[in-house]
Amino acid sequence: MSEEEKAVIVYTDGGCHGNPGPGGWACIILSSDNRIEKRGFEAATTNNRMELTAVITALETILSSTSLQKSSVEVHTDSQYVRNGITSWISGWIKKGWKTASGSAVKNRELWERLKQLDDGLTVTWRWVRGHDGNELNEACDALVQQAIREGK
Repeated sequence: MSEEEKAVIVYTDGGCHGNPGPGGWACIILSSDNRIEKRGFEAATTNNRMELTAVITALETILSSTSLQKSSVEVHTDSQYVRNGITSWISGWIKKGWKTASGSAVKNRELWERLKQLDDGLTVTWRWVRGHDGNELNEACDALVQQAIREGK
């Protein structure tokens, strides 16, 4: 792998206290020479919105970094909603005018549209990890999410 194609590893998580309720998101971005941690808070949100926000923030961070833009990206998420949504469901939603298989409007459409744009601009591999199962970086993301919710920021 050339220097221009170096891999970036991303772990993301999102959560709420109540659903909906106060929520937090976090991402950890690992490159050969850097570790970036980001987290955030929303006072009234859903778990799925926080999961999407974590991934979007990570990919936006990569795209805004001149040293990481040409990297391949491996995203690890414990959200089947995010992984299945971006790898399987989204093409059908788009074909159906942002309707689900049952004909209802896709929830969080604006976040899905942004995620699709980011995914199209990068070389991303999507990996699902079991949450709360001892994966060190998934657990670290969860701790950042809980910290963001506790601190309300």
